[in-house]
Amino acid sequence: MKKIKTPVLAMSLDDNISDDVFESIEEAEVNQNTKNLSTTDPNYDQRPSPTGYRDYKPPSTTRKPSDPSLKIVHKTILLGDSGVGKTSLLVKFDTGKFQTGNFAATVGIGFTNKIISVDDSKVKLQIWDTAGQERFRSVTHAYYRDAHALLLLYDVTNKVSFDNIRAWLSEIRDYAHEQVVIMLIGNKADCSSNDRMVKRDEGEQLAKEYSVTFLETSAKSGLNVEIAFMSVARELLFKKTGIEKKGSFNVQEYVKEQTKTNCPACSTT
Repeated sequence: MKKIKTPVLAMSLDDNISDDVFESIEEAEVNQNTKNLSTTDPNYDQRPSPTGYRDYKPPSTTRKPSDPSLKIVHKTILLGDSGVGKTSLLVKFDTGKFQTGNFAATVGIGFTNKIISVDDSKVKLQIWDTAGQERFRSVTHAYYRDAHALLLLYDVTNKVSFDNIRAWLSEIRDYAHEQVVIMLIGNKADCSSNDRMVKRDEGEQLAKEYSVTFLETSAKSGLNVEIAFMSVARELLFKKTGIEKKGSFNVQEYVKEQTKTNCPACSTT
């Protein structure tokens, strides 16, 4: 059998796991197999935090297990090199807070759930946070296969993390299904012009080359964080209901409209 070669990611001198904070692999596997414990479970709020942020706990959700609008769970995975801000982006979106140096790094993969209102519907995102280091790659590959959306991050202050995006996209092509929603995100966009190593135009051009949506975000300032996840939620909802409703939705146009509305200077055009 012919073995498929996967491009090797370059290693940054700044590569560390300070940004990749997770449950243990064993705990993640248990969570995956149980497909998310019901909120009626008396131990629901006592489960381990899906990240190592000391004070972070996913908001409790009070709903009836029979709620038909939440039966479909959309699996969204955060990908990218170590240190690009995956965990920070997840925590910012989930809690609205940015925490610096307030974590206990562990190794593995974990998730949290977030219910998003999209017009008159609700979308339940199961957001997975993955380790960015090469030695954990074989573990995260297994999670690609049933993913509905992939948020691929690089750090605009780290050129190596951007250079590695092509290799990440190659892995996505090898392991994820063809209909997966992909968004390329340049994180830490709140940086000064002196610290920026990757221009916005470079990110836009790469996204255009691979026909994926592009957005710059900042977990620290909150720039476009809500827009990133809302865009994904809308596209996933449309993929489930668009044919029946005979509607139309273009995620790239939606992102452009939202970024212009929230920050004219931060438009993706």
